[in-house]
Amino acid sequence: MDGREFYSSLIRLHILHHAVEEPIFGLGIIEELARHGYKLSAGTLYPMLHDMERKGYLYSLEERTGRQHRRFYRATDLGKTTLESAKEKVRELFGELFEQGSNL
Repeated sequence: MDGREFYSSLIRLHILHHAVEEPIFGLGIIEELARHGYKLSAGTLYPMLHDMERKGYLYSLEERTGRQHRRFYRATDLGKTTLESAKEKVRELFGELFEQGSNL
């Protein structure tokens, strides 16, 4: 097992976190996630963004700069509240994994 099924949710939380802070776009978030050790292709990321938008966590707008079109994503109110709820769960898990003396 390579952990991909676990990382998928962490990647979604990263996306929500950044989409709350500012508009994000595909290549930009791929580069940001790479800084955290996640290697995603566009073929993996875009279906994830579309799924998150379809489920109401993100919304997107297409902007044109010169001849280039770029789709920017932002967190919706549902995305923001979901992120806040997830932060509590991550904080609790972090405590169990690292702060309370792990046997690992």
